[in-house]
Amino acid sequence: MPYTLFMAKYLIDELSVFFPCYNEEKNIKNTIDKTIPVLKKNAQNWEIILINDGSKDNTAKVLEEIKKEYPKQIEIINHNPNRGYGAALKSGLYNAKYQWIAFTDADGQFDFAEVTKLIEKQKSTKADIVIGYYLARQVSKAAIFTSKIWELIVFILFGLHVTDIDCGFKLINKKVIDTIPKLEAERGAFISSEFLIKSKKAGFKIVEIGVHHYPRLEGKATGRSLKVIIKSFSDLFRLWFKISFHRA
Repeated sequence: MPYTLFMAKYLIDELSVFFPCYNEEKNIKNTIDKTIPVLKKNAQNWEIILINDGSKDNTAKVLEEIKKEYPKQIEIINHNPNRGYGAALKSGLYNAKYQWIAFTDADGQFDFAEVTKLIEKQKSTKADIVIGYYLARQVSKAAIFTSKIWELIVFILFGLHVTDIDCGFKLINKKVIDTIPKLEAERGAFISSEFLIKSKKAGFKIVEIGVHHYPRLEGKATGRSLKVIIKSFSDLFRLWFKISFHRA
């Protein structure tokens, strides 16, 4: 009986969590400090993977200091040089060891405690993937507009319709990662769309839930540079061509 009660207090048996980091020396420690109590409360077994994507500030040093506190449960992956958000996501997804994988941004714009909502949504729907959508996105109106244009193009080309394709808060069953074709996008921002397109095509169940989004307190986002946008469209049309004409 005591063992049963011990098990019952956890929402999930095992959870891998990862954070892509690029020049996040001022944000990542606070993010991890808020994440660990949530993991201890909700998951019997957990790990955190920190992906340092070629940061030019002191992110690498900060990550090493964080790891000292939990050496068995925190892993660091270093990219040198910077490879892009897509590459950071792939490093997290393909190195996670537990059945369920969650990720969110390292900059603290999400409240990781809301992972509880994602887990409960998965349990009630038996979904393979739970994706967040912004309840009120803390970015410019121009950024929101361009995101909606992107989502419209993805819908036209692939038939994928979700509220916020690029929301950086997701819960994923590892079997999805082990099943779908290898993700390819690296430098551009196409990775989230590619993941959902391939997951939908493979027949996995995707559900959505609203999450809060907060202003970025430190640092600068880099996902909307012209180079990233061009690469995203290049990846988009490459996948469309492959699916349409090669049946990949």
